[in-house]
Amino acid sequence: MHAGGRFVSAYQSFAWFYAVNTGQVSIRHGLRGSSSTVVTDAAGGLDALGNARRQIRKGTTAMLAGSVDGALCPLGLAGQLSSGAMSTGSRADRAFLPFADGAGGQVPGEGGAFLVLEDAVSARRRGARSYGELAGYAATFDPAPVPSDQAGEGLVRAIRRALRDAGTAPEDVDVVFADAAGVPELDRAESRALGEVFGPGGVPVTAPKSMTGRLFAGGASLDLATALLALRDGAIPHTANVSRPGPGHPIDLVTGEPREADLRRALVVARGRGGFNAAAVVRRDT
Repeated sequence: MHAGGRFVSAYQSFAWFYAVNTGQVSIRHGLRGSSSTVVTDAAGGLDALGNARRQIRKGTTAMLAGSVDGALCPLGLAGQLSSGAMSTGSRADRAFLPFADGAGGQVPGEGGAFLVLEDAVSARRRGARSYGELAGYAATFDPAPVPSDQAGEGLVRAIRRALRDAGTAPEDVDVVFADAAGVPELDRAESRALGEVFGPGGVPVTAPKSMTGRLFAGGASLDLATALLALRDGAIPHTANVSRPGPGHPIDLVTGEPREADLRRALVVARGRGGFNAAAVVRRDT
């Protein structure tokens, strides 16, 4: 501000104008029709896909939906450091340890994923390759502050509603792609939520973002894309740099190496700062 406008990139405005990605993608590919932008932090990817699914059910033939984020800039890093959630560890293999004893915050990353959602009849007609079905979705909100003994209740509601939307019982879920904040109290809340829905160690849990860093808005859509590939390949990606879950995490965390399994349904969960929770169920094509 003191140096003058010539020291501020024109692209800085993109950091504040949330719809710019939607606009640029639409312009580049000549897309027309329904368009919207949601801002729910790390839950945004699932919320965007849930909104696209809603449009498909209303009669739209196909939608391009997903999420991206980029916070590896001085302003973004300053904001993350001030939140207290960013890891300050100097060892790369110990910096981001979701659900582990010694977890001390998250490592930021940049990226995301976009997916094409299409009406099943239309996809079959044109011979499109399908990676699976977005079978269920739900979102909830936790007004702040949430007492520690109630932490995770909003996520429990989101998971149960997504399962109900998909017509899926908890015992039919083969893997959970976790939000995996890497912040001890947030990880404990997520573990409690998963334990309440599935029982202690009731379902394999993984956190691939331990290999990419936390992508904020971009993370959930990438997790969902990864879940679809896991269903296709029959393999659960592992949680990197974590040998076993720490105390207070009664979950079957996949560590060490990918785990082969017959996967039919996966649950993806995400949480955003401010109380946003989202959950989605994807199902393998039969």
